[in-house]
Amino acid sequence: MTELRPWGSFSILDEGNGYKVKRLVVLPGKRFSLQYHLRRAEHWTIVAGTGLATCGEQVLEVAPNDHIYIEKGTLHRLENPAQEPLIVIEVQYGEYLEEDDIVRIEDDFQRL
Repeated sequence: MTELRPWGSFSILDEGNGYKVKRLVVLPGKRFSLQYHLRRAEHWTIVAGTGLATCGEQVLEVAPNDHIYIEKGTLHRLENPAQEPLIVIEVQYGEYLEEDDIVRIEDDFQRL
């Protein structure tokens, strides 16, 4: 199942008790909201494209084979300033893994 978002799309690849695996596609020029989660941690692995990842106070350039661990409660964002899609495998860990566990701080699409 693929769900469209203003920044691109995600597909759930696998899920089980306490984890969910997604394929994220961030379109050129788009980015996630600056956000954090109350009940889950995430691990991003970049598989194609290049981008910028905000994790806490750090902003890191990311490219294929880079990975970032985002602890529960940590501000984060992924953005794609490049001309090709940014493709990421995201593994979520936690007691609750639904989409409503997002606290948005800034959002290009007015979803606060």
